[in-house]
Amino acid sequence: MKRSKNYNSSKALIEQGKKYSPVEACELAKKTTTVKYDASIRVSFNLNVDPRQADQQIRGATVLPNGTGRSQKILVVTQGANMEVAKNAGADYVGDKEILEKIKGGWFDFDIIVATPDMMGELGKLGKLLGPRGLMPNPKTGTVTPNIAQAVEEIKKGKVQYRVDKEGNINCLIGKSSFETEKLAENFDALLGVINKAKPAAVKGTYIKSCTISSNMGPGIKIDIA
Repeated sequence: MKRSKNYNSSKALIEQGKKYSPVEACELAKKTTTVKYDASIRVSFNLNVDPRQADQQIRGATVLPNGTGRSQKILVVTQGANMEVAKNAGADYVGDKEILEKIKGGWFDFDIIVATPDMMGELGKLGKLLGPRGLMPNPKTGTVTPNIAQAVEEIKKGKVQYRVDKEGNINCLIGKSSFETEKLAENFDALLGVINKAKPAAVKGTYIKSCTISSNMGPGIKIDIA
């Protein structure tokens, strides 16, 4: 695969075969971005799990200590008094059955949905629309909850969702290239702690097989998590 001059120049800064400490890797990820905008910094874990097994389908969410640098448009689907609670908490859109009809018509001007349990029966009818887009709320990620205010506030602070794919990988945003190295490293440590806690009891031997950090369009940097 042919790479650009910028990519090759960035890759030259990385020592082949070396695993870097989290702080070194975060610093390199900032230096090796090949785009002119404020690049996203993402971490990829390759885990020794079998996602086909129900007890090894790792999924959840956590609030990063320094946020993600990304703003998300939040839609809260609820009813009654919770609608006012959601508005006061800072939700971008709030609605009940009427807003679900709007989604049926092709409206998707939001990034994440938070719903109260009493609305999940109606939301479930939109599974074929929301599921493929990764928008269906889920209790494991804290997006189905009676505590709407807390859920909205956590997302605004920098809550990220993680989910293992069919190949055993988890890919997650931890910040932007404009972040200070130490803040990126703190976010990485927080995410690593959560991933380690999620280790299934059935997994024996090495759990995290590899870990890589990279920026938008930038080369991958291997991290020594030991």
